[in-house]
Amino acid sequence: MKLEKDIIIVATRNKGKVMEFSHAFEPFGKKVVSMFDYPDLPDVIEDGETFFENAFKKAKTIGDAIGLPVLADDSGLCVEALNGQPGVYSARYAGEHGADQDNNLKLLAELEKQRLGEDTEQPLLSPAQFVCVLVLYDPVTGQHIEARGTVDGWITSQPSGNKGFGYDPLFYLPHLEKTMADLTMDEKQAISHRGHALRQLAEKLQQ
Repeated sequence: MKLEKDIIIVATRNKGKVMEFSHAFEPFGKKVVSMFDYPDLPDVIEDGETFFENAFKKAKTIGDAIGLPVLADDSGLCVEALNGQPGVYSARYAGEHGADQDNNLKLLAELEKQRLGEDTEQPLLSPAQFVCVLVLYDPVTGQHIEARGTVDGWITSQPSGNKGFGYDPLFYLPHLEKTMADLTMDEKQAISHRGHALRQLAEKLQQ
């Protein structure tokens, strides 16, 4: 699949994701445009059971609507102590329009329930994994490319950092002794789930 234009259309209205995609594609001379640039397009209902299903649905729906290749992302947090939740429901864990803070508070509350009677002085609550699935869909050919990235860490009861978005302040990286929200954009792109997926996508596009 070839991208001839100097823009990348990303099917998202998440400002944090737009910033990360813009940063990632800048070295390739690509400008990222998003659903903020196409305000008349409807939101896509993310009712898939997997990250791939949601990403593919978004990419295909928006791509077919505007007639151009579209990149879509579905990502989330899978927490071991919660049997993989919130997973595909990460963005709406505290409700359909849940804000980041509400989602984080609910996550901590659910994990606190799991450790009743345990050592409550331990700030690290559970192993967790961030997952990102990217789908680039071309409505002209009907072809799509999929890329997947993950990063492992722990959920901490002591949030830290004011960078990033979503669950980043709670996602602790033991080897760096920082949360995802403590990292600069370059640091985050180097190790994050979305960064890994983007590099994999770039390799596939060059094949």
